[in-house]
Amino acid sequence: MTRGTRLPRASPSWLRLPRRNARVRFTLLSGALFLVAGAVVLGVTYLLFAQGTHGTAGGGGPTSAGGGPLPGVFRGGPVSNQALGAAQRAAQAAQIASDRHVLLVDLGIALGGVAVLALVLGWYSAGRMLRPLRTITATARRISARNLNERLALDGADEEFKQLGDTLDELFARLEASFEAQRHFVANASHELRTPLTRERTLLQVALGDPSTPDVWRSAGQELLTSNREQERLIEALLALASSESGLDHQERIDLAAVCHDALDRADLDIDALGLHTETSIRSAPLDGDPQLIDRLVANLIDNAIGHNVNGGHVQVSTAATVTGNAVLTVANTGAVIPPAEIGRLFQPFQRLDPGRTHHKDGHGLGLSIVRAIISAHGATITAHPQPQGGLRVQVTFPQPVPANNGTLLAQRPEASPFIRSRSSDGFE
Repeated sequence: MTRGTRLPRASPSWLRLPRRNARVRFTLLSGALFLVAGAVVLGVTYLLFAQGTHGTAGGGGPTSAGGGPLPGVFRGGPVSNQALGAAQRAAQAAQIASDRHVLLVDLGIALGGVAVLALVLGWYSAGRMLRPLRTITATARRISARNLNERLALDGADEEFKQLGDTLDELFARLEASFEAQRHFVANASHELRTPLTRERTLLQVALGDPSTPDVWRSAGQELLTSNREQERLIEALLALASSESGLDHQERIDLAAVCHDALDRADLDIDALGLHTETSIRSAPLDGDPQLIDRLVANLIDNAIGHNVNGGHVQVSTAATVTGNAVLTVANTGAVIPPAEIGRLFQPFQRLDPGRTHHKDGHGLGLSIVRAIISAHGATITAHPQPQGGLRVQVTFPQPVPANNGTLLAQRPEASPFIRSRSSDGFE
């Protein structure tokens, strides 16, 4: 921000207009209808009053039963009967005009009161009518974010909201059955695919361990064993991707700092082999999630930062908890310059910007797509930005953990550990 730039000042909350939603629209509509109906009724009332007083205002002066002037009135006086009738008509017209003005003012005040009352009653009735809809929305959001075995189970008459709730319950039941079938398929496929690979690896290891095995077969066996490991890693990645996309089986309290320490411990050999410099700022960051999936997410991000790096490059890892309680993981690395338009493609399955890379030859382009699926399953958000000097900076923000009232303590680990090359107390050096 340049010097002297002033940000716009937020208006007080009492000056802000209410958010336009169904309740506001219903209130305005009902108020407008009441206002129009009231204006029509009051207008008709005023016209009828004006019509009824029109003949009275034009009448003559005092007359006798026969229609002529009253005899003996002001006889011999200075004022004639005709002059007296004109004066009385003028006074009567003035009185009627005054009555019409007073009536018009009273009708306007009554119309304003009716409009205010209509808005108040419209706001109240709209809230009562839309309360089941708010309940449906909140429950449906909770079901989609936590579990699929919960139902709305609305009570009451068989009206529109009850029918909507029953329809959503049927949809949740079908989704639960579909996700459950997918989980069973993933579990069965995991077992069926791993069994033959394990058997092949055992046979190859036995053959390679036999001194009588010819060198030609020994060389072929080594290549087959390498291919077997690659196939096993590919299957593990595909099963992890399928498990992540099928949702969460359970959640528990996890400290993101401990997961990062474990992942960096496992990646220590690769970091040393490439001569990378790690810069860490790891602080406690609790979250609610699946421990295995969170471990896979962190491992994939660190593995991606190492595999797409350059010899002697840098890897930066940080964890922290925000003021609002969100756990934040940041992983950055040096490497080739990445076009900003290609960032989205990196998170698609089997997409790689540098297929000819020399590091981590077992990569199949599934690492970041698994990360994306795990983030989606946990309701987290991810941002990725290419760095000007090359490499990528990825930040993952997890939702706030549910406050625990059972006294559960998170495992704490010291911030410093042998694999840290350079670290500052408040961030990256």
